[in-house]
Amino acid sequence: MLQNIRVVLVEPKGSGNIGSVARAMKNMGLNDLALVGGGRTQSFWARAMAVHAAEMLKKIRRFATLREAVADCGLVVGTTCRGGLYRSHNRSPREVAPDLLAVARRAKAALVFGPEDHGLSNQDLKHCQWLITIPAHPDYPSLNMAQAVMICLYELYLAALENPPQSAIVRAPAERVERLFDRMRASLLKIGFLDPQNPDHILLALRRVLGRAGLEEKDVRILIGLFRQIEWYAEEGWKVVQEKEKKGLKVR
Repeated sequence: MLQNIRVVLVEPKGSGNIGSVARAMKNMGLNDLALVGGGRTQSFWARAMAVHAAEMLKKIRRFATLREAVADCGLVVGTTCRGGLYRSHNRSPREVAPDLLAVARRAKAALVFGPEDHGLSNQDLKHCQWLITIPAHPDYPSLNMAQAVMICLYELYLAALENPPQSAIVRAPAERVERLFDRMRASLLKIGFLDPQNPDHILLALRRVLGRAGLEEKDVRILIGLFRQIEWYAEEGWKVVQEKEKKGLKVR
């Protein structure tokens, strides 16, 4: 289960943090580390902080975007210490750990950490179905990236030891879900449901709803079909339906 969880670092600033993350992962039994954007993985400080996990630095995979980094993952969990409209459904690592492990029994899952200076952006959060916030003193709740990784992985390791997770649904890969949201965005803009100036306001709410529910492949196919039908109706389909109704024909 633990080896089915990918740690994704988005635009890490310090190479020492990359090495510290590699060490934390080896401590807790994970081996899939990915970077989005920059980050020096073979610098002196990366290797020095990794210590006996230095071999992991050679296996790190790089991706241009977060969407690409989590494309094959059935569940994507982001981390944040900030509040706000799009960050209000967060839970602690201890609360999330058993559910994340349950998903990881049957599908790849990702745990995503943002840059050291400002964390994950709202754009990054679009790709995360769940959010984690590590409880900390309100005077200074921002943690170092490597510290945050270690805390989350420690909770996952404890949960794996103490509470063997029950099987979960097989979630659709993240890239399939992203294609659904691409289709949803186009359809809902076409019928005027989304504000063209700020479509993400409602789309992020819909992402939250569907992220909590968990989408299987068959669910994604049904919803994509639904939004295709909406687009068809908005473009020319309403004329076909109207014509059939005039002729007394059955409308399907």
